[in-house]
Amino acid sequence: MIKKILLTVLTLAFLMSCVSPKIYKELEDKYGDLKEENRKLSNENDALLSAKNAAENELKQLQKAYDEAVQQRDKLQADYNAAKSNYDNLKNSYDALEKNSSSAIARNSKKNRELLAKLEAKEQALADENARLARLKKELEDRSNRVAELESVIASKDAAMTQLKNAISRALTDFEGKGLTVEQRDGKVYVSMENKLLFSSGSWAVGSEGRRAVQQLGSVLGDNPDIAVLIEGHTDNVPYKGNAQLSGNWDLSTKRATAIVNILRENAAINPENLTAAGRGEYAPIASNETAAGKAKNRRIEVILTPKLDELSKLLNEN
Repeated sequence: MIKKILLTVLTLAFLMSCVSPKIYKELEDKYGDLKEENRKLSNENDALLSAKNAAENELKQLQKAYDEAVQQRDKLQADYNAAKSNYDNLKNSYDALEKNSSSAIARNSKKNRELLAKLEAKEQALADENARLARLKKELEDRSNRVAELESVIASKDAAMTQLKNAISRALTDFEGKGLTVEQRDGKVYVSMENKLLFSSGSWAVGSEGRRAVQQLGSVLGDNPDIAVLIEGHTDNVPYKGNAQLSGNWDLSTKRATAIVNILRENAAINPENLTAAGRGEYAPIASNETAAGKAKNRRIEVILTPKLDELSKLLNEN
């Protein structure tokens, strides 16, 4: 019995030593690239939402500056009107005095010149304020239009993703209650398929019913060429002890994600450039691994559908 155990251990050690470090390193690098791409997509979405918020805040500041400029203009207009009225009164007095006294005319002439200088200064200040007000109004209108464009594009993307979610839900109706869910969150559509629908335990070969579900999902994706598709493989926290060629759960989750990508690639209408496969092992659970039901939920494939944001990026980069 001891000899058999020793023979088994030596055989496993021999098989493990046969794994090429180069293949392992390539898989590890590929995972790192996919993880970085996923992080960039998430950062891009966050940056776009932050830019929209910043544009709205800037719009509020411009609106405040515009209102203050209107108040200043109105005050200058009132000052100007008062000065004009005073000038008219003095002018009338001057005209009356002109008839009666040359000395009185001389005295009032100086006052008139001073008042005229003040009046001209008020007129210039009012003209400058009106020009500033016009510039602020134009800038305010430009910002308002830009915010409206951003909101319109975002609303259009959200509506398109809602339509996509509904189309996927209809296409996958046959699999309701079989470990498949479709959700829309944060401008994306998440299709989650538990492994019981797709794989046998420890395997990355997709079963017939799982293949049919992925193909029906692919039929909808083929009609939506502007959608980025990220396929993530997830496991529970039980260490993988199956095929000796795999290093663990991370490898297994990556192979399962790649298996889904390969099925989707059979659909010629899907652009391979839109597909990304990533393995996340046991490091992104959605339930507790303390129960069998929780582990079953964690063993899953998530297909994350993201709209391309080229139009939004173009708007944000415009001066």
